[in-house]
Amino acid sequence: MNGSGLISPALAGELAALARVSDDTSSESVLRGLTETLVRGISGCSGGSAELWRSERVLLSASHSELIVLAESEDTLNESPAREARSTGAPVLVPDVLSDRRWARWAGMATRCGVRSVLVIPITVESSMLVVALYSVRPGVFPANAVAPLAGMLADQVTVALRNVWDFDEVRTDAAQMHEALAGRAVIDQAKGIIMQASGCSAEAAFDELRRVSQHHQIKVVELARLLVSEHQRNERPAS
Repeated sequence: MNGSGLISPALAGELAALARVSDDTSSESVLRGLTETLVRGISGCSGGSAELWRSERVLLSASHSELIVLAESEDTLNESPAREARSTGAPVLVPDVLSDRRWARWAGMATRCGVRSVLVIPITVESSMLVVALYSVRPGVFPANAVAPLAGMLADQVTVALRNVWDFDEVRTDAAQMHEALAGRAVIDQAKGIIMQASGCSAEAAFDELRRVSQHHQIKVVELARLLVSEHQRNERPAS
């Protein structure tokens, strides 16, 4: 362990590995990997959760089902360490749930879940906020002097991981849209060819006819083209 008391070289390495993306990587898998890594890598940590927020909660991952219930309870209780961390943008430490008086109703539910100490770290990533919560069944597991070093490392590593995933998603979306556009252009060219063959018109006139009919029937040109090509192919098949 280094001076923070919570960060080991192994933990730092596993968190850095979350930034590697592949076809199977998603925001959900990053959050799941994050909670698993923290619970496994921090001594005394019994469970963890990670919530991704924009205007509302969009993703929630937790190591235990009880922690999902606890995280969602703030929607009705309107109080929790995570809620305060989101509103202030600063980490929140609860050394002992039983002696803390800040969130009495939440504390009752946390106690029923077996939680005795909590550390919540909010991380701003672009227009989103990730709220990472660490839980222990024992009091005093997360020392106050460990909060800042851990928060700093998580902010660096998680920001890189999520940005990599979002950039990769954007590339995949752009590629899919390009593929769809090329496929649409190909079927429109086929439809134009059918019209040109049937009427002897130019390619420009054939496209104008496609556009006129699509506007009349209030469907996209590419959808009309697919219908025309499909119908033409059916008519071209020899009778059985």
